[in-house]
Amino acid sequence: MTNECAATPWHLWVIGIVTLIWHAGGALDYTMTQTRNADYLQAAADQAGVSLDVMLDYFTTFPAWADAAWALGVWGGFFGSLLLLFRSRFALYAFAVSLAGLAVSTVYQSTANMPAELNTAFTWIFTAVICIVLILLIIYSRAMAAKGVLR
Repeated sequence: MTNECAATPWHLWVIGIVTLIWHAGGALDYTMTQTRNADYLQAAADQAGVSLDVMLDYFTTFPAWADAAWALGVWGGFFGSLLLLFRSRFALYAFAVSLAGLAVSTVYQSTANMPAELNTAFTWIFTAVICIVLILLIIYSRAMAAKGVLR
């Protein structure tokens, strides 16, 4: 019995690299927020039009389950893109974990006492874009696995 794999299509490399960069942005945001990087958080606070104290108060009051969901969302997407580049069928599962983490994080955001300056249309549109990207990555990964590209 031979273990044949389909050739890697060019679009897998493009999608893998672009989404790895996309998810690296989320990983950077998560890491800088979790490590309480003052310069990063000050820049984010300035951009949002809130004080650093308001920004810190919001992020430091997340319950552990919300932090865990955020971590799963961020790192699931990042490792999903890496696994896609490695042509691993486990990319599909990593993207599914990421989507589940995003769903739980979104539930928390929608019920938490988020400062008005952070609770903007942009926040919710960006969350919807992330959701759409993850759904498309799940569909793409499933299709590549079915074609034998992912092993």
